[in-house]
Amino acid sequence: MHVFDLKKEQEWRADRHVEKILGRFGGGDVTVACWEPGQICAYHCHPDATEIYFCLEGGGKMRTPERTVDIVPGGFVVHPGGDLHEYINGPQRSLLFRVRYGTAMTSHAVSWNTNPEWKQKDADAEFFKKFPERLASEVK
Repeated sequence: MHVFDLKKEQEWRADRHVEKILGRFGGGDVTVACWEPGQICAYHCHPDATEIYFCLEGGGKMRTPERTVDIVPGGFVVHPGGDLHEYINGPQRSLLFRVRYGTAMTSHAVSWNTNPEWKQKDADAEFFKKFPERLASEVK
């Protein structure tokens, strides 16, 4: 058995959200994710892993090519492997619990519109060239 206190594990940074891996178990990991108001992650996917976010405090919006949904305390979202997504934090700090599991936790980012210094990695560009159908409905 592994026991964690997410309140004690939380960490905050003004320049980016913090995803602190608390442990790796059985082909996956568990994380506390801390988001300051307005922080947004890169638009990305995990081809070989399912990713689940559970909102404890705060909230925001989760965006995929198909839709945008509100994330509120008590709510959670499941991204099957390969599901493009972007989390947009709301106007207050958010504390999320994340679980990922699969054969690999690798992510591939296609864009990060709110980060002018971000540049796509060559491996990510190659991934989306190889699988262009993943970009068919990309959120701009």
